[in-house]
Amino acid sequence: MRFNPKARLDTSRVRSGGGGRGGGGMAAGPGGQMRMPMPGGTRAGGALGLVLIVAVIILLRACGGVDLTGAMSGASSGYSTSRFQGDTAAYQSCQTGHDANEHPTTCGVVAVENSLVDYWKNALPQQSPRTSFQPEAAIVTFSGSTPTGCGQASSDTGPFYCPGDQTIYFDPSFFHAILQQQLHGPSGAFVEPYVIAHEFGHHIQDLLGTMNKVKTQQGPNSDSVRLELQADCYAGMWAHNATTTEDSQGNVLIQDLTQQDVQDAIAAAKSVGDDTIQRITQGNVDSELWTHGSSAARVRWFTTGYENGTLDACDTFSVPTVE
Repeated sequence: MRFNPKARLDTSRVRSGGGGRGGGGMAAGPGGQMRMPMPGGTRAGGALGLVLIVAVIILLRACGGVDLTGAMSGASSGYSTSRFQGDTAAYQSCQTGHDANEHPTTCGVVAVENSLVDYWKNALPQQSPRTSFQPEAAIVTFSGSTPTGCGQASSDTGPFYCPGDQTIYFDPSFFHAILQQQLHGPSGAFVEPYVIAHEFGHHIQDLLGTMNKVKTQQGPNSDSVRLELQADCYAGMWAHNATTTEDSQGNVLIQDLTQQDVQDAIAAAKSVGDDTIQRITQGNVDSELWTHGSSAARVRWFTTGYENGTLDACDTFSVPTVE
């Protein structure tokens, strides 16, 4: 994956939430290793991770802030005071695509966010004329813990989108400590962009009102699973169009996206399937506890978005089964 070195970057929506530790941070397991978020429920003191967090946030919003996880509560409607708060200094030096190529873990986040905004601000009104793209989602990276519009988040939580303040949150250490080391996921350059694009897909669902469709929370064809697979499909839509999406100056930001990049995204989707995580964490698979879908389904719907590139093709709520 290569960015256009001459393209200009907009850092206004990407912030650092700092490195607060009180109650945050990865929970230590035997030997001091970080403990993996478990599917199907919380563990002592831990928040739900990547495979569960969005369903929890939706419930929090729908239930007016009922504390389901013991870690995050108080989801609010509309904007919260946490929106756009945080330190911009970590990203102020990210001015061009060249900076993103040189510093993928910092400036690369800005470049991916810019590309997602450039894509969806055109694709959404074209394919859903009654939907306005505004407001745009923000991204906050943090270390340890940070306040959010959905309550306090920690590194245990994994990457997530909070509809309370329309912001994507993640601790960058997740990709190595959890996704690679514990879930045996890939380490390619396109893995983090895939995860960010998935979370941005939840922002698109928020704008479309799709989150209001979520009534059932668990099971292979539950509404929660359909929501997550649709976000994977939306990530695929962006990936398909990334190398042709232009910014406001007419520059294509992502210059090169290889087939290996796409395969890395597919491998990442496989590694966060509910069945894969259950095998790793508990040794057996119980589909009635699924909230995000199987590895095969996640790959299927990312691929559907990548090959078809339309909101209609990604309508996981209109098909009898999604697995």
